[in-house]
Amino acid sequence: YVYDFGDDWMHTVKVEAISPAKADTLYPRLIAAEGRCPPEDCGGPWGYADFQDAMADPKHENHADAVEWYGEAFDPKDVDVAELTKNVEHAARRLSGKKATPAVKRKAKPNP
Repeated sequence: YVYDFGDDWMHTVKVEAISPAKADTLYPRLIAAEGRCPPEDCGGPWGYADFQDAMADPKHENHADAVEWYGEAFDPKDVDVAELTKNVEHAARRLSGKKATPAVKRKAKPNP
């Protein structure tokens, strides 16, 4: 599917297995996560690649601008699984009609 039509993020969802649902388990649920999500409005796949290059190289011509825009260090391999799990659980509870727990909110990043 396409996420954010302006930036052309293309995602492929692959079902690798289907198992019987457990009665005491809330679905959907996060079972694994790999790689950090790109910052919002970073310019799609090409802008994200440029952003990663600039953040990783202090000598990059856009390093200072990228650091100022994002406001902190960025490691594309750093995944906050606990935060993602809470957000998926929040959505699952909302979809199921069960009492939702507050979702973890990330601070908004300004546009470049």
